[in-house]
Amino acid sequence: MTIAYIIDTVRTPRGIGKPGKGALSHLHPQHLGATVLKALAERNDLETSEVDDVIFATSTQKGKQGSDIGRMSALLADYDLKASGMTLDRFCGGGITSVNLAAGQIMSGFADCVIAGGVEMMSYLAQLASEEAAAGFKPMGVGTGNPALQKLHPQSHQGVCADAIAAMEGITREDVDALGLESQRRADIAIREGRFAKSLVAVLNEDGSMALDRDEYPRPETTAQTLAGLKPSFASITDHAPYDDGVTFRQMINQKYPDLTWQAIHHAGNSSGVVDGASAILLASPDYTARNGWKPRARVVMATNMGDCPTLMLNAPVPAARRVLEKARLRIEDIDLWEINEAFAVVAEKFIRDLGLDRDRVNVNGGACALGHPIGATGPMLIGTLLDELDRRDLKRGLITMCAGGGMAPAIIIERV
Repeated sequence: MTIAYIIDTVRTPRGIGKPGKGALSHLHPQHLGATVLKALAERNDLETSEVDDVIFATSTQKGKQGSDIGRMSALLADYDLKASGMTLDRFCGGGITSVNLAAGQIMSGFADCVIAGGVEMMSYLAQLASEEAAAGFKPMGVGTGNPALQKLHPQSHQGVCADAIAAMEGITREDVDALGLESQRRADIAIREGRFAKSLVAVLNEDGSMALDRDEYPRPETTAQTLAGLKPSFASITDHAPYDDGVTFRQMINQKYPDLTWQAIHHAGNSSGVVDGASAILLASPDYTARNGWKPRARVVMATNMGDCPTLMLNAPVPAARRVLEKARLRIEDIDLWEINEAFAVVAEKFIRDLGLDRDRVNVNGGACALGHPIGATGPMLIGTLLDELDRRDLKRGLITMCAGGGMAPAIIIERV
């Protein structure tokens, strides 16, 4: 097997994911996808006819985000018609999976140059959900409301799962608030010091004017007092029955964990922000890298995927990290920096506790509590952020993972070249 090099990483700023309020919300999702693809081509003098594939992740593939947005974004970016594209869905984990698949194609010898990325317009999805509700469509959650599947593997609301896991793990409201506050503090430092500048590309409107050139979601003015004053977000839906069978989100979890009781503790300040965004990573084989005179930034050491309990949904990152370390024959001590997506603060808090990690090496530039989580685009964003920080600190290895719907987690280890 050959090596899969990471040549370059780019991402858009994260725009607030509310219809009519975020700076990117008026744009088509393909526009964001094309923005990062154009940036990779221009920054690396890329001959797009030689791109073997464009692998994109998008979690909700319907409406404007449907019809293979990876291929459509490449076409809109004016890539050569020979550059094919595909779009995948592993819920929140799709972005890391796109990179893992791209690396696998190169390492197997199937491809020499692959772009992996993702896009998600949460503002558009909110608008679409509102339109569907007005038309009488009933929303479908994870498991699609299939009674047979829900009987076998009850799948609750992810926010309710986060609250339940916190109770199981003895993680308090004060603990998750502290993590959310630290996320804001670290993101503020990173933004003020320009730590994201290497990978960040501005989004222009169709007329060429500026749409957004900075992350829009962070709230650096956040304090412990303001977080303590926020009402839990999922208390009102915990005992809601989303499907025709009348089973509530709480009862779904209690079907598998009958003795578990919990209180709602997660809110907007200690959960991932709803945002719009896109990201992309250029990967290549050593031969193709040399032919183009590129200087590789990193190599993919190992990647894996892991499944866990779908009823609790959010617990797979720890076993995924352990598996990828084992496959790479590395120890926790061999990893210099870690990125664990802050889907909810409890996910990162449990990850740190279970693996016994030094908090000063985890999400060092803040996470999704401060910056937001544009579902399909988040994975490559995390990889790019970690690689930029490895460069800045002159460190060697990083591990990136994140929870995903259905109780899954992809993981990847990268190493600077």
